[in-house]
Amino acid sequence: MAKKLDAFSPALARKAPRVVIYEGINKLQTRDDNTGNRGYAVGFDRLVDFVQSAAPQNRFIEEVVREEVKMFPEQALRELIANALVHQDFLATGTSVMIEMYSDRIEISNPGIPPIKVERFIDENRSRNEQLADVMRRFGICEEKGSGIDKVVSAAEMFQLPAPDFRVGDTRTTAVLFAHQDFADMSKTDRIRACYQHCCLLYVSNQRMSNQTLRDRFRLSESKTAAVSQIIGVTKEAGLIKADESDSTSTRYARYVPFWA
Repeated sequence: MAKKLDAFSPALARKAPRVVIYEGINKLQTRDDNTGNRGYAVGFDRLVDFVQSAAPQNRFIEEVVREEVKMFPEQALRELIANALVHQDFLATGTSVMIEMYSDRIEISNPGIPPIKVERFIDENRSRNEQLADVMRRFGICEEKGSGIDKVVSAAEMFQLPAPDFRVGDTRTTAVLFAHQDFADMSKTDRIRACYQHCCLLYVSNQRMSNQTLRDRFRLSESKTAAVSQIIGVTKEAGLIKADESDSTSTRYARYVPFWA
């Protein structure tokens, strides 16, 4: 609830989130660098609004969202920023939550290694800081029920964005939201990640992924059935999805579930 974190201690002030906006796709030119000084509860909405207002416009939204919108969905930003604040490792010194915006992506990172594997972010949850998570839930900032990443992935699909990427380094966990990319421009890794996340999202909704649902996710016509089958094939080879044995054995009508199902 602090209006000024540095009024309490320099160490606490170091836990304020920092927003850095770069001119291009790397860190060579910094356009803006701001470090907050408010407590998470009273400063959260202002922080999300600032990040959202700084994002460029997304000119590639087609059928689903017709009005002019920002590059990154506000709901996805809100969930990822809340996650970074709540799940950070407060024992890590000299580091804080970082929100770094580039011309083609935004990276939101927090100190600490997650207690669960990134492949299970959609279906599992565990609070590192239970008391903070409980307070933030009562303030309406986070839900503490494990649906945050589901909403991020769902928003990325609705806004026709590449699948978000979750990366674990030696000391930090980073979530990356990408700007719009045409299907033809997506790398093999991007397509595999999107296929796996789509499969997970449907599974936790008690549904199953098929060639058609994945085509719909990429906004592809039926003529791209073979290309989508290739994506499903390489995602299976990567060990991330498997055929749903309880469903039809026909290749044409095959359904798929995550590897952990």
